Amino acid sequence: MANIYKQSFKQNYTDNVELSIFNCGSQLCEPGYTWGPGVRDHYLIHYVVAGRGTYCVNDTVYTLRAGDVFLAKPSQLITYTADQEDPWEYYWVGFNGACANKLVLQMPFRDDMPVHSCRNPEAIKKAIYNIFLSRGPEQKNEVMMVGHLYLFIAELMQEALELAPHPANSSSQYVLSAIKFIQFNYFHDISIDDIAKSVGVSRSHLYRVFMSNVGQSPIDYLTNYRISEACYLLKNSNLSIAEIAVSVGFFDQFYFSRVFKKNKGVPPSKYLASLEKSST
Repeated sequence: MANIYKQSFKQNYTDNVELSIFNCGSQLCEPGYTWGPGVRDHYLIHYVVAGRGTYCVNDTVYTLRAGDVFLAKPSQLITYTADQEDPWEYYWVGFNGACANKLVLQMPFRDDMPVHSCRNPEAIKKAIYNIFLSRGPEQKNEVMMVGHLYLFIAELMQEALELAPHPANSSSQYVLSAIKFIQFNYFHDISIDDIAKSVGVSRSHLYRVFMSNVGQSPIDYLTNYRISEACYLLKNSNLSIAEIAVSVGFFDQFYFSRVFKKNKGVPPSKYLASLEKSST
């Protein structure tokens, strides 16, 4: 077996608010090497270069091999373990930022499927390793790393597009167009009529295709997306609850609090307090 190694690079600072790299590297693990169970405070993507291993998240265990990628989200309890007989080698990148969540949503991962088998593994492998190759202490290195991170994300977005429903399926295309409209306009005072108009269908037809393809109504999807963005801001910004409400498209703080509590089980103030408590 090749010599076990680990190469890693961690950013000590960042000037990039929109998208920031926390760390990156590569590792050939020893048999049975395990990380976790534990959580990260940023997004983390691994690309499996060779060998095998398992990834456990949400009480589900996935077996991965060369050409696979897996995603860990902030605060998600995860464990990953190298195979005893054929331990894996992988590259990784950890990142966060104001637009990180929007970008992750356009990758080929879902809450019920945080892993993906790449259709173009060599392009993915090259893109993620270029991030590590660009490392360094100077500001230009940070810019280069973030640039290669965008290229890596673009490759994953292409993978997602190839997995998307065929354009002939107009029902699915309406849903995809509506979701894209929501992702880029949720912070405005948009209505379901606005969404339906943006994709060229009636409100009732939009409801039917959402229920058929997504399993929830357009208003529920919009609300859940806004609350998800609010949770991110509660954790990663110093904005007040009123400011966060406006930032995610709620222009009445009290209504925002009611919707947040219905969605998360606690009002935003208690959600924030729990985050502050867990960080101490």
